[in-house]
Amino acid sequence: MRPPFRFPEDLITLQKAWQQTYAELAQAPAGAGTTALRRRLIALSGTLCTHPHWAAPTAWRAGGVELRRAARPHISAPADREATA
Repeated sequence: MRPPFRFPEDLITLQKAWQQTYAELAQAPAGAGTTALRRRLIALSGTLCTHPHWAAPTAWRAGGVELRRAARPHISAPADREATA
C-alpha cells in the first residue's frame, strides 16, 4: 500500500478552482460567451502545472490523479452506504 499523498493547501485550492471552472464551462450553453471561463481555465492550468510542488521531474505523473481526488468533494463509497442501511 502506498502512503497517502500530501499536497500543499494552496495546490488543492487551485485544483478545486480548476474543477469548478471546468464544470461551469461544461454546463454553459453553446454561444453563451464562454471566453472568460476558457481564459480562466487556461490560467489555472498554467498555475497548477508550474506550482513549486511539482519541481521533481516525475511529481506530476505520480501525484496528478491523487491531487484531483483530494480536491473532489468527499462522497461515501457504496460499501459505506450499505453498512449504514
